[in-house]
Amino acid sequence: MPVLSLIANPADPELGVGLAAAVVAKTGGELNWLNHGVACDIIEPTAPDALEIARKIVAGEAVDANLVPTEGRRKLLLIADMDSTMIEQECIDELAAALDIKPQVAEITARAMRGELDFAEALDTRVALLKGLERSVIEEVRREAITLMPGGRALVQTMKNYGAYTALVSGGFTFFADHFARRIGFDEAIANVLEFDGDTLTGTVTKPIVDKNTKRERLLALADQRGLALDQTMAVGDGANDLDMLAVAGFGVALHAKPAVAEAAGIRIDHGDLTALLYLQGYYEDEFVR
Repeated sequence: MPVLSLIANPADPELGVGLAAAVVAKTGGELNWLNHGVACDIIEPTAPDALEIARKIVAGEAVDANLVPTEGRRKLLLIADMDSTMIEQECIDELAAALDIKPQVAEITARAMRGELDFAEALDTRVALLKGLERSVIEEVRREAITLMPGGRALVQTMKNYGAYTALVSGGFTFFADHFARRIGFDEAIANVLEFDGDTLTGTVTKPIVDKNTKRERLLALADQRGLALDQTMAVGDGANDLDMLAVAGFGVALHAKPAVAEAAGIRIDHGDLTALLYLQGYYEDEFVR
């Protein structure tokens, strides 16, 4: 039987008792709070169109509504994108800012994430524009310009505490992915390798690149290695190059995603932070590891 999940952003909780009660009145089911004001489950709603009803009721509020299965909610494998998912920025755009070409590069990034451009070609084009950038500048960008997405460490540490394996698989760069994976607590990180001539970028990346196929294949490989069914896995991302892994995961979550990605994904979080992925799995706030 399904669970109707209602989740707000903990930084600005808008899921009041009245709003939750209004949803229950129209959908049926049993209300269970995971964190008052932030997240609740409506267990076994009786209305056949419960998700549509809920989304209409919460429209205009910063509340996400999703329908998930009751059984097997707590996943044992997490595969996560990095840029605009586990961190708040697109690293390549911030590197471009150091060369005063951010608008030019950011436009290519946005089009690639919407699926309008071939990812590999877009990556090569953008990296070529970074040729000559010094390692010290890249380190400064990593240190000064990149911030973690709220809730990410709680997500990873909590899932690991309850037995899950976590992997950061990024179409970005190891220079950032390795660093932030360690800070957040991921078990592994995979990303593209920027090539250097001494201490300056050559404007190229090592081939083959990490793309949508890499992300999907890493999810499948890790599930197989760990003896997990795909419905025991979770994937999260925001761009078109994440859709293939979102499609095969038990929970495929589009986080603050481009419209086409959010529409295609099985689960969408438009307002919540990364702790929403814990509430989707039925974790109570007092079970979080922070």
